[in-house]
Amino acid sequence: QVQLVESGGGLVQAGGSLRLSCTVSGTLFSVNAMGWYRQAPGKQRELVAGISSDGTANYADSVKGRFTISRDNAKNTVYLQMNSLKPEDTGVYYCNADITRWIIRKNYWGQGTQVTVSS
Repeated sequence: QVQLVESGGGLVQAGGSLRLSCTVSGTLFSVNAMGWYRQAPGKQRELVAGISSDGTANYADSVKGRFTISRDNAKNTVYLQMNSLKPEDTGVYYCNADITRWIIRKNYWGQGTQVTVSS
């Protein structure tokens, strides 16, 4: 069994910062790429940032220069540092991980954490 547990969401004023964390737990697995997605009310889920197993990061244009994704492979944890937050960053943020367990490679999702940015 593999689980992704997120934390760090909340309510913040525009211009503020939040840091999201997502930890993978379970047995006998290896984590490949990880990422953060978000879904605003009435909109489709979109990729915010991704990071490969070697630390190469990519970002949505809307968050470049404001958000930073990082990972600690020893802790099987991915982080999303969000600075200069805007009301349009509001949504449910989901952690995603590409995980190999035994010989099966599969995509896993966290339960989501709410981020609300007030104007």
